[in-house]
Amino acid sequence: MSTTASQACPVHPHGEGPRGRIFFLDLGAGRVLSANPDGSDLKTIVTEGRKLPDGLTVDIAAGHLYWTNMGNPKANDGSIVRSDLDGGNITTIVSPGGTFTPKQIQFDKKSRKLYWSDREGMRVMRCNLDGSQIETLVETGYSEADRLDARNWCVGIAVDIDGGKFYWTQKGADNAGDGRICRANIEAPTGETPSNRTDIELLFVNLPEPIDLDLDLANRMLYWTDRGDPPRGNTVNRAPMDPTDKYPVAPEIVFSHLMEAIGLSLDLNGGRMFVTDFGGSVYSANLDGSNPKNLLVAEGNLTGIVYAELPATH
Repeated sequence: MSTTASQACPVHPHGEGPRGRIFFLDLGAGRVLSANPDGSDLKTIVTEGRKLPDGLTVDIAAGHLYWTNMGNPKANDGSIVRSDLDGGNITTIVSPGGTFTPKQIQFDKKSRKLYWSDREGMRVMRCNLDGSQIETLVETGYSEADRLDARNWCVGIAVDIDGGKFYWTQKGADNAGDGRICRANIEAPTGETPSNRTDIELLFVNLPEPIDLDLDLANRMLYWTDRGDPPRGNTVNRAPMDPTDKYPVAPEIVFSHLMEAIGLSLDLNGGRMFVTDFGGSVYSANLDGSNPKNLLVAEGNLTGIVYAELPATH
């Protein structure tokens, strides 16, 4: 593992204690797993079958995990499920077919909404925490021909409620250099539809295969994984959330040599990130990529990950 960072970012002790926990998904075996932030105390808390779980988020106050099941990518049978933090009380909140192929998902505690990207559905969506009021925010295609064009596939999602924006990735074909990161206003312009809204900004283009997103709002930095080929792929990247045409900033590679990077979650209090790859590893590093650690290996085909600081009772 190598980084391009030139200056270490200190990891603060906050979040290092027993309250910190990571949750992550094994797509291959259909599992939800949990561990301490150093990889110890690994537990399988859900074995849900082979519905291809991909995105994972947590509502700490309510004690709930939410994850997406892609289902059959050629069938409109994706779903979203909720459980307790120990894997109990599993409830389907978005029934199969309520979304096509849901990928990364984010919980926003201010709006009390779930936001997710729908790959073969070619859209960005949201709903209430009980699965009601499903909405499409962006739609990038409609037809079967559109569905076969991976440039229309929405994969990653991040939300900045205070800034009034959401961000998403469109990955493009394998290693085609067609990957994009876009953003739009949470509230669409009056009279515009998800397919014709005029407020979409194209932030980054010609990326190998951008996947999951996370935000450092205090420093206005956008982080994402890329599962394309090296040197720009198999990486974690970061760049300013507000690039300008006059002073464009090239993305910085802060973590490399991953085996198809997928999941990403920032521990902003601890100044670190957690990353999964499809090769079965879980990693941590400082936000600038220094102090990289391989926490777990050969755990399956890993997808979504989320870091949480839990109440002492958990």
